Amino acid sequence: MLVSIARALEERDHTLGHGARVAALAEPVALELGWDRERIRSLRWAAPLHDVGKVKLRPQLLGKPGPLTLEEVAEIRSHPAAGARLVMEMRRFHDALPYVLFHHERWDGDGYPAGLRGRRIPIEARLIAIADAFDAMISPRPYRRALSHEHALAEVEEGAGAQFDPVAAELFVGAWADGWDIWQRAAS
Repeated sequence: MLVSIARALEERDHTLGHGARVAALAEPVALELGWDRERIRSLRWAAPLHDVGKVKLRPQLLGKPGPLTLEEVAEIRSHPAAGARLVMEMRRFHDALPYVLFHHERWDGDGYPAGLRGRRIPIEARLIAIADAFDAMISPRPYRRALSHEHALAEVEEGAGAQFDPVAAELFVGAWADGWDIWQRAAS
């Protein structure tokens, strides 16, 4: 049921395929981190749920082309907690909780909803944060054009140690600087 909700959200949000891309972008890094088969399997189904809480947001907010008001920013920032409440209602999805609740936390502690810092952020969320940000950067949005993958990778590098886990960011950049051509061929 939550998977169907996540897909419907992507249709409403005009981000079709975002969750699957986030999972696929995160997987090579998870393998480098030594995750076992079961954990990789969890990543594949849980990562696409990371934004499920956006179903609780007003539709006009998701595609707003201009700057957000302070109230709108607060509403957007409510989606991780809203998603966590949805996940908690269904026992079989509890493994998705770190992906859903903490994917907007920052390595430096300036994220939300809990302001966690460094290794206090679950590794699942640290990894998804990078893949989520990268996919958002390379995808067109109503308020900006897509960045090139080179520019997006440079942004990930620049955010290492502030926004992103420095080790995971380095692994991500290494994986996708070399593997981007393979990704493009597979995606077409």
